[in-house]
Amino acid sequence: MFVGRRTELSLLTKRINHVTRTATGLAVAIRGRRQVGKSRLVQELCNRSGLPYLYFTAVKGASVTESTGQFLSALTESDLPNDPGLLPTTPPTGGWGDMLRVLAGTLPDRPCIVVLDELPWLSEQDDAFDGQLQVVWDRLLSHRPILLLLLGSDLHMMQRFTAYDRPFYGRADSLVLGPLNLAETATATGLTGSDAIDAHLITGGLPGVLLRWPTGASADDYLRDECADPAAALFTVPEQSLASEFPNPDVARRVLEAVGGDARTFANIAGTAGGREGPVTSGTLSPLLRQLTDDKQVLATDQPLATTSGRPGLYRVADTNLRLYLAILRDVHNLTRRGRPDAGYALFQNRWTSWRGRAVEPLVRMSLEQAAIGGALPWPEAHTVGGWWNRQFDPEIDLVGADRGPVASRIHFCGSLKWLGTPFDNHDLHQLREGAQQIPGFDPAHTGLIAVTRSGTDLPADAVDVVWGPDDIVAAWQSSS
Repeated sequence: MFVGRRTELSLLTKRINHVTRTATGLAVAIRGRRQVGKSRLVQELCNRSGLPYLYFTAVKGASVTESTGQFLSALTESDLPNDPGLLPTTPPTGGWGDMLRVLAGTLPDRPCIVVLDELPWLSEQDDAFDGQLQVVWDRLLSHRPILLLLLGSDLHMMQRFTAYDRPFYGRADSLVLGPLNLAETATATGLTGSDAIDAHLITGGLPGVLLRWPTGASADDYLRDECADPAAALFTVPEQSLASEFPNPDVARRVLEAVGGDARTFANIAGTAGGREGPVTSGTLSPLLRQLTDDKQVLATDQPLATTSGRPGLYRVADTNLRLYLAILRDVHNLTRRGRPDAGYALFQNRWTSWRGRAVEPLVRMSLEQAAIGGALPWPEAHTVGGWWNRQFDPEIDLVGADRGPVASRIHFCGSLKWLGTPFDNHDLHQLREGAQQIPGFDPAHTGLIAVTRSGTDLPADAVDVVWGPDDIVAAWQSSS
């Protein structure tokens, strides 16, 4: 089953049309975290296009001789060569430069697709690979009707591949592939409303986890079954992702695990990730946090949103599936592997509600941004939605909509998010009104109020400007799916 990716397929099809129209080549570098569906998307494109194609996946740790031999075998077995009889029986001795020239010499005269999956592993095998690809592309491949797709899960290396100081700079378009969005998750699971939101938080929108979800099954039913399966994708996907990117129990991994355990501020992370010597020093932690947010993009950071700059910034694990694994599922998995699935499920239930209440905040903020930009909210100029807090976290406002961030010129609305089993009531409204007055830029005459609630509201119809429930959150993503 293939779900969603309408926008990405459209963008790639547009490039196929350009190749067909101009009879010249285009290259696209596609990067995204593991299990996000890069390979599945590209295979779907190849299937739908009807064009001859070659799909080659590199093997980590293989030698250049082994890799070029595997590439030649894949090329021979594909429908790509114009004349298979012209292919050599053994890979050329000149490595990847000569192998790519062989590829160029066998391309058909009509449009075709060539996919190099796990590109960073090829660069690891051969330091000169990037330069060899650039030379063959400039001299041969770019003059042929070829769509060259370059895939990689190492986000930093894929960014470096097209950086200004690298050989392939300016030669490839870049496409960042994220998880499936909320509406796509709802379609994949056959769920609606709060059930779909639960599924999205649990799976992170990762196809590798989502496609194991029985259609229409509630989160409780799904989790009860998964807790009885030590090899379930719910556990193994984040576990493998963690092992591949952080194989050693070093400071970087301890920092990630600290954030996953809900250490959100710099000081709390330093203390939690420290050891017998004390907290991690600022000189060590600052560059690590930059690496984890900017290069690996495994962490995200949130800043208070107001008309003046504020502190402190808060860190979180960007992928909710990995975030859930670090906070709950790893302990559940340990119990499951010990033959105690009932205890694992009970542990999950004990921690789930409070974890969900915090984890749903970024999703709601993104949904409000989608709705505002699409004209579904009274504040179409609210292009950025965040939260606001002071150093004491008293108050902490869940939702702030502004024209820009993190320093806004105008605050359009403030709001409260209540994701529990009780309705949003007058007490919640009073707290919102009192807290909002402390936000720099809040204007009671012009700043609107919004309540987002999982269980409805007891308020009069005119108490706030907008009330949102689970169906509204899902609907915000429908137009982009």
